[in-house]
Amino acid sequence: MTEPASANLSGLLRIMAQLRDPNGGCPWDLQQNFASIAAYTIEEAYEVADAIDRGDMHDLRDELGDLLLQVVFHARMAEEAGEFAFDDVAAAICDKMRRRHPHVFDEQGRAYAESGRTPPPNAGNAEKQLLDWEQRKQAERHARGGDTSALAGIARGLPEWQRAIKLQKRAARVGFDWPNVDPVFEKLHEELDEVREELAKGVGHDALEAEIGDVLFVCANLARHAQVDVGAALRRANAKFERRFRRMEELAAASAGALESLNLAQQDALWDQAKAEEKSGSGQAGNDPRIAQ
Repeated sequence: MTEPASANLSGLLRIMAQLRDPNGGCPWDLQQNFASIAAYTIEEAYEVADAIDRGDMHDLRDELGDLLLQVVFHARMAEEAGEFAFDDVAAAICDKMRRRHPHVFDEQGRAYAESGRTPPPNAGNAEKQLLDWEQRKQAERHARGGDTSALAGIARGLPEWQRAIKLQKRAARVGFDWPNVDPVFEKLHEELDEVREELAKGVGHDALEAEIGDVLFVCANLARHAQVDVGAALRRANAKFERRFRRMEELAAASAGALESLNLAQQDALWDQAKAEEKSGSGQAGNDPRIAQ
């Protein structure tokens, strides 16, 4: 048995306080601020996602700990600045979760199930609850007198592909969306033609960047209409490329030497061989159930 979560969490908070102690703390930790730590927070979140994608529960446990450390780090710096402490962070999310789940908790924050009471009717399915969640978020922004746009609250720090999807989904909620996937394909062909026009004028210029951005935005829209997660699809493509490229290196080393000593036609032949091995199940990755193409 491990120690109670409260004891371990108290220990982590104490460790962070010691690391940030000007008298005997860690010089690196003492130098950090919110901006310098932000990149590490994002990196740790991606490492959590990677462990999930690989199905590695041992790594997931460790990566979740690293991500928790980031929360503790930010909260400690805020406490030192007199803004808020870790308990305030925890209290805020507890309050938010109860407030935004009125089908689970009453107005006093008590769970209906724990008291044996019947929750309100028409709780609906998960899709309805997601819509209700967004409506409550918007109502809270209105109550605070903040941005009332349908696009309000979409963080600018998100990866741009993820922000594109969120912008498109928000616009779709007020009816600004294509009715099906066919117009998306038409738009994609239109944007690709515009890229070709700008590319004919040279590379690296501002207009070309804008047009390629339009292509990527439409590709995100295509994935949304196809109900495919853009991040998962791109991770899959990256993994496939890496897997096949590494196999190319192995094949080159076993026959002709280093991959860089081969011309493009020879490298393409190795790529085709690596691809064929995957499809036939004869390559090193052939027994990987995640290989779909």
